[in-house]
Amino acid sequence: MALKNEDGSITRALLITASLLFLFIMLILPLCIVLYIALRSGWETYKNTVTDFYTLKALQLTLSSTLVAVVVNTLFGLFAAWAITKFSFRGKKFLTTMIDVPFAISPVIAGLIFILTFGRIGWAHEWLDSYNINIVFAVPGIILAVIFVTFPFVARELIPVLNAQGSDEEEAAALMGANGFVIFFRVTLPNIKWALLYGVILCTARAMGEFGAVSVLSGHLRGKTNTLPLHVEILYNEYKYSQAFAVSSILVIMAVIILIARNIVEYKGKKELGL
Repeated sequence: MALKNEDGSITRALLITASLLFLFIMLILPLCIVLYIALRSGWETYKNTVTDFYTLKALQLTLSSTLVAVVVNTLFGLFAAWAITKFSFRGKKFLTTMIDVPFAISPVIAGLIFILTFGRIGWAHEWLDSYNINIVFAVPGIILAVIFVTFPFVARELIPVLNAQGSDEEEAAALMGANGFVIFFRVTLPNIKWALLYGVILCTARAMGEFGAVSVLSGHLRGKTNTLPLHVEILYNEYKYSQAFAVSSILVIMAVIILIARNIVEYKGKKELGL
């Protein structure tokens, strides 16, 4: 028994060491390098870079497109998860499958699909042009791309929770005369709030870091259609390494904030469930 315990301790120590080493090499070390290179040229250079006009415009576009994507995908996720888990209807499996499409398609391919739909060679271009609506190489295209690549996250977090919850409580509330809105806000929402917040946080993180689909649709118009990841690429291609990493540090800081928020939500959710 003593030998088995010793073997178990050695195995546990090896696994923990390997995990920590992997995290240090793949995550902590790169983040430290980003911050080091960002500040290597001095605080003044860093401050000028992060307060530059093009950086602020890229940050504004990143935050605004993220906000729109999160709002749209939260509503879609709620509706889709509610429909899939509470009702039986023709096409239910098809809807469930389609929700996972952005996980299977490369973001670059998604961008090309939008170009083939709304670009000059797309079938919708003539109609959009008649109303003077620009999608490709414009802000609406950026928002569409971000919505597309992030729309599974909220739904995929809610569906398992709603399935596990069942419908007994909703049926009891309906028998007592409660309408649909009361049932949702007083019965369903309290049971799924942590899963919903977790999905929103994942959606936010994915939206802020999106590069592929946005890169295809943006046209790289500085100050107009460049998000922070695209702005980093431009600075890096211009060999402005300190400036590129300075802008990257903004994304790192936002990612750390999102990570902290995710851990808080996860902790509170488990605490409420008694896990």
